Amino acid sequence: MSSRIEQIIEEIEEYIDGCPFKPLSTSKIIVNKDHIDELLRELRMKTPDEIKRYQKIISNKDAILADAQAKADSMLEEAHVQTNELVSEHEIMQQAYAQANEVVMAATEQAQQILDNATNDANDIRLGAVQYTDELLAGVESIVGHTMDSYTSKFDGLVNSLKECYDVVRANRAELVQPEEAEYDGNATQN
Repeated sequence: MSSRIEQIIEEIEEYIDGCPFKPLSTSKIIVNKDHIDELLRELRMKTPDEIKRYQKIISNKDAILADAQAKADSMLEEAHVQTNELVSEHEIMQQAYAQANEVVMAATEQAQQILDNATNDANDIRLGAVQYTDELLAGVESIVGHTMDSYTSKFDGLVNSLKECYDVVRANRAELVQPEEAEYDGNATQN
């Protein structure tokens, strides 16, 4: 991951931390769409060219395999042409069959090796792209988890503070009510 991508992710996290809560909500925030779109667009533009190249190779896998098959077919055709040229007499014919078989076997092995290599390369590239994507998603997951934890503790602190204020107001009201009742009781006794 490049240092600019890390900076953009930190900017997104800081931006989310600084967003105000939606009125009457403790879990939803108000986000400036243009600002977050700009940060996400920049993050997409900074995606490493290597990943783009891997995606292109994966999407061209069929073309690579078709090219390998075409090379194998061409080698087989060449082997058949050589075989037909060598067939004239019996001894030459026996030799031709032996050589043709060797050429066909070699061509088949080489074609299979080309196909195997192309498949392995495509699979390795796909696994690398998946692993890289997983690492990016793990980073985003960590940021979102951190943000959720941060806001949960802030919310809990706010609720505790409001409860303390509520308890003080309630106690003050109770103190106000008791002197009035005592005064009322004193007037009733004097009458």
